[in-house]
Amino acid sequence: MIGIVNYGAGNIFSLTAALERLDIPFGMVNTAAELDLYTHIIIPGVGHAGTAMNKLLHTGLVAPIKALTKPVLGICVGMQLLTQHSEEGDADLMNIVPIKTRLFNKDQGIKIPHMGWNNIEHQNNSLFEGVENGTQFYFVHSYFIEYNATFDIATANYGMPFSAAVKKDNFYGVQFHPEKSGIAGERLLKNFSNLKQ
Repeated sequence: MIGIVNYGAGNIFSLTAALERLDIPFGMVNTAAELDLYTHIIIPGVGHAGTAMNKLLHTGLVAPIKALTKPVLGICVGMQLLTQHSEEGDADLMNIVPIKTRLFNKDQGIKIPHMGWNNIEHQNNSLFEGVENGTQFYFVHSYFIEYNATFDIATANYGMPFSAAVKKDNFYGVQFHPEKSGIAGERLLKNFSNLKQ
């Protein structure tokens, strides 16, 4: 059963609607004790990474999340919260994955935010089982996770390569929105729900 971290910085409705379509049971996590009720945890997120981190800090959930050994998935800003630091608000984040979140460079002739469908190339990983390389996922973001071969499990390109998905131990992050990415996104959510602890 999936627990969704409810800290006031996520688009909960679209995520819960997707889980309902997939018949994946879920509930909301508001306290550290509630983390124990679920086998898998999702950290959603939209908006400003620094603001999201402040909201998460106020819940008292940061240390308990960092101590988890069950599968954890950060989505969009939820993925960025797993990193060390964001240029958005010059914010220190959870530092679970020791890489940084940076602002796209307009000088590369790209529009910011990066919004819409983009292809990803993924490595052989359980999260992407049954998803073909080159599949498109839906992105909405102005800040990106810097590419790092140690943690990168999927890459996209928008003026430059960036990490579309990362993994460290039991922690996963995806920059795109699987709940808005059609069949491929639903497959990824299903794959996550089936990951073993």
